[in-house]
Amino acid sequence: MKANAKKYFIVLIFILNSSLFFSQVTICSWNLMNFGKSKSNSELEFIANTINKYDVIAIQEVVAGNGGAQAVARLAAILQNKGFHWDYNISDPTTSDNHSSIERYAFIWKTSKVKKIGRCWLDLNYKVEIDREPYFSTFEYQGKQFTIATFHAVPKKKNPASEIKYFKTYPSLYPKLNLIFMGDFNCPQSHTVFAPLKKMGYSSSLVNQKTSLRQKCIQNDCLASEYDTMFFNPQKMKITQSGVIPFYESFNTLKEARKISDHAPIWGSFILK
Repeated sequence: MKANAKKYFIVLIFILNSSLFFSQVTICSWNLMNFGKSKSNSELEFIANTINKYDVIAIQEVVAGNGGAQAVARLAAILQNKGFHWDYNISDPTTSDNHSSIERYAFIWKTSKVKKIGRCWLDLNYKVEIDREPYFSTFEYQGKQFTIATFHAVPKKKNPASEIKYFKTYPSLYPKLNLIFMGDFNCPQSHTVFAPLKKMGYSSSLVNQKTSLRQKCIQNDCLASEYDTMFFNPQKMKITQSGVIPFYESFNTLKEARKISDHAPIWGSFILK
C-alpha cells in the first residue's frame, strides 16, 4: 500500500509540474547581428532549431536594407516545418539620423500559443533622443495580455545610458499595458540608469549573467559582457525560469559561432497574473 501511495504521489507531482509548465509563456530575445546581410540557409536552419521551443521571439539588429525582411520571412518559413504554425511582424526602419544605425526589429510567434493584439509599433516618443526607438507588440496568452518592447541600444562607446534613461517614462506613457522591456541594452542591468525602473518594481530576468561573445574563449569563459536582459513587473507576471542559450558550444571556434551572432539568445518562462 505504501508503495502504491508513493507511486501515486510521484504521478501527482508530475501532473502538477506538467500543468504548471503548460500554463507558462516562454519568450526568447536575440540580437542576430546584421540579420539578413549574411545568413546562409544552413545558418537559418541552425537559428530555427535554437529558438523553436519558445512561444515568442524578439529579434534585434535586422538589417534595414535588402535582405533583412526577407531573412525574417525565410526563418519563419523554416520554423513552419518544425511542428507549429508561426507568424511574424517586421518593423519599419528605425528613424535614426545616422544612416549606419538604421535597423529593423522583428517578432515571430507560435499562433497556437499566443495571439497578437492590434498592431505592432515603433515608439516615436523619443525618436530624436533614442537612435533606434523600441518596437512594441501586445500578445495575449490564456486570456491575459503582455506587451514586449524590444530594443537595441547604441554601442557602449556612445553611452547607451543616455537612451535607456527614457525607459522610466514608458510605464506612465502606457499605464494599461503589462510591459516587458528586452533586448540588447549594451549596458549591464546593474547600471544606475535602470534604478528608476527598479524603484517602480521592475526586475531583471538575468543578474550577473554575461551575454555577448568574446573574440576568443579565455579558460572556457566565452562570454564578455552583461548586455542582454528582460525587465518585467513581478506584480503582473512571475518568472519561473530564465537563462542564456550557449549556442556557441555547437561550433569549434567562436569565430565560427560569431557568423550566427556576437550575442547569445536569452529566454524566460513567465506566468501571467
